[in-house]
Amino acid sequence: MSEKIVCSVVVPLYNEEEVILETYKRLKNVMESLNEPYEIIFVNDGSKDRTGIIANEICNKDKTVKLVDFARNFGHQTAITAGMDYSEGEAIVVIDADLQDPPELIPKMIEKWREGYDVVYGKRKERKGETFFKKFTAKVFYRFLRRMTDVDIPVDTGDFRLIDRKVCEALKLVNERNRYIRGIISWLGFKQTGIEFVREKRFAGETKYPLKKMLKFAADAITSFSYKPLKLASYFGMLLSFCSFVYLLVVIWMKLFTDHVQQGWASTVAINLFFHGITLIILGIMGEYIGRIYDEAKGRPLYIVKQTRNFSEDKTDKITIRKK
Repeated sequence: MSEKIVCSVVVPLYNEEEVILETYKRLKNVMESLNEPYEIIFVNDGSKDRTGIIANEICNKDKTVKLVDFARNFGHQTAITAGMDYSEGEAIVVIDADLQDPPELIPKMIEKWREGYDVVYGKRKERKGETFFKKFTAKVFYRFLRRMTDVDIPVDTGDFRLIDRKVCEALKLVNERNRYIRGIISWLGFKQTGIEFVREKRFAGETKYPLKKMLKFAADAITSFSYKPLKLASYFGMLLSFCSFVYLLVVIWMKLFTDHVQQGWASTVAINLFFHGITLIILGIMGEYIGRIYDEAKGRPLYIVKQTRNFSEDKTDKITIRKK
């Protein structure tokens, strides 16, 4: 009978052919130093380069490394979900393959876990190799999100964290499709703590979160945990309606009691464009929420797996398609 796995390390991969071997090497060194049963789960999220081939080669040589290979790209948060679904460890660590988050911090996370914490997250005290724009927008986003929701989501944190098995099982009960994993984990309410670290620059390759994906990620986070944008839209609409009514009274008063009459189409067109712009913004906010409701209503599988490596047969058959 095989030993019970203490720690599972989940590594989502998307076009990481330049870093995967170094990531494996550093993770292997760290996990071997613990002298406890472990597994490393690579989740290939529909990579278009040689990432899948290299991951398969690693699996051929090392049975502690396992592979979940998606049929196509389903997204970073879904890849993390799949890795957790397939994990068997009492503790699960999520870490990206780009080595910006140091694998060498994992033993400290495990120490905190043994002290009784169910969630141990990495808190970035410094971010190297990133532009001022990315640092500034990230800082603003995390604080804005915290103000927008009642959930205590730690600021300056990513998906690099350790969670206990019971947290993983609770996470499986959350069925939403547009997932913000770090927010959902905080929403679950287990005992958590942080460990500060310096986030290094990317080891090689390009970021997998360009501006477009960052904006979608931010929208998923906000719409998943807050209705305040809808309320703000309503409040702003009422404020504009009130201002418009006051402006109408002023125009009528000027017409009846003064010799000055507002003239010109330019001001009228400008005001109309402003109000129409606000209306479209409000409709856009509503559309974000409605679009997510539509995604949930379709009931499609969260992900589909093309192949797995080094898992037991019953485990593979059980979760090849995640329906929720």
